[in-house]
Amino acid sequence: MPLYEHVMIARQDLSNAQAEGLIEHFGAILADNGGKIVDSEYWGVKTMAYKINKNRKGHYAFLKSDAPAPAIQEMERLMRLHDDVMRVLTIKVDGHDEGPSVQMQKRDERDNRRERR
Repeated sequence: MPLYEHVMIARQDLSNAQAEGLIEHFGAILADNGGKIVDSEYWGVKTMAYKINKNRKGHYAFLKSDAPAPAIQEMERLMRLHDDVMRVLTIKVDGHDEGPSVQMQKRDERDNRRERR
């Protein structure tokens, strides 16, 4: 099955438990349609570059999935209809990287960061 990565931004007025509950909810939708969540990360509340729906911050979540295209389309459709989800980005990848995403790594563990002068 094809591999996908998703980044989702939820409203800032949700609690952390509610934001993580969204990850489980959309993982269940994938499972119902023949796919599965390989890995998920909750990145926390982050400030956005511009306001979206009058929100300056949002709960960010990152999902790695292994699912057929119809399952991904159904999950994206339901994400876009959900009132708590503001933005969704889905990309198809050749393979999932092992370990935590770059967003979750510590600053000193990042390999390709140039030194400040």
